Amino acid sequence: MTGFKFRYFGAIAMGLAVSVMLATPADARRGGSFGSRGARTHDAPATTAAARKPVAPVQRSMTENNKPAQAGSPAQAAKPAPAKSGGLAKGLIGGLIAGGLIGALLGNGFGGLAGTGFIMALLQIAMIGGLIWLGLRMFRRKPALAPAYGGNMASPFTAAAQPAAPTRPFAFTGATAVPQSEDIPIEQADKEAFERLLFEVQDAFGREDYAALRERTTPEVMSYFAEELSQNATNGRRNQVSGTQLLEAEVAEAWREGRKDYATIAMRYESVDVMLDRATGAVIEGDAARPTQTTELWTFARDGHEAWRLSAVQTA
Repeated sequence: MTGFKFRYFGAIAMGLAVSVMLATPADARRGGSFGSRGARTHDAPATTAAARKPVAPVQRSMTENNKPAQAGSPAQAAKPAPAKSGGLAKGLIGGLIAGGLIGALLGNGFGGLAGTGFIMALLQIAMIGGLIWLGLRMFRRKPALAPAYGGNMASPFTAAAQPAAPTRPFAFTGATAVPQSEDIPIEQADKEAFERLLFEVQDAFGREDYAALRERTTPEVMSYFAEELSQNATNGRRNQVSGTQLLEAEVAEAWREGRKDYATIAMRYESVDVMLDRATGAVIEGDAARPTQTTELWTFARDGHEAWRLSAVQTA
């Protein structure tokens, strides 16, 4: 009866766990972190008066992380530990020892030899000891590797490599090219463009205007917006955003990489953000009569003299 109860409650617990996983929303924009900040995508942005708490780096991005993992980071923790010397030999020999001794105790002997006496056990231990000695000698003998470079040729991966000149567009570390960046000023016209983009992107998202979003965002950010809008439509919902008003804004970082400019802006704004039933228009989540405040870091990018576009969103 006890075993039946255990299986019964275990099945219930497993069913609840599966239900919770299926009911979890897929990275909603309001709490998401996605896009690209160029070479700083995987760096935490600077704190500001508008966003005083440290913000984690972008979580969803098509920009590869070519930086080495820090000690204690998830990537470093996932790195497999180096194999110990003689691991295979010790494993095989350990198996032989266990098998031989157990066989002796059961009267079968090592390798099927008969005999259960004390002398047979000693003989088997001596044989195993010889195998251990031979095995360790075999696995510890490793051929010396010849140096890949001559005595007068320096490896391109040594720590003594000369740093790249500041005027070069890329600094090379091993085989990975990391774009250099320089800080740039943000003019009043740029700030007005950022504020206008906040209103226009929010309005276009609430109206599900794909064309307007495509004009004001990078292709990567547009793909994330389209994914969320598609999920809402599949679930019979619609996210309506209206009445956006910027309350506070501050430039966190602004820099140039090659011909491309980036600017990360901490913005605190309020808006009426509700989730509606697509068929009836009834409010499912949120309050249509009360605006809510949100603090986010929006990164804008432009190529040359082109217009700024939304390149990344991070929740503060």
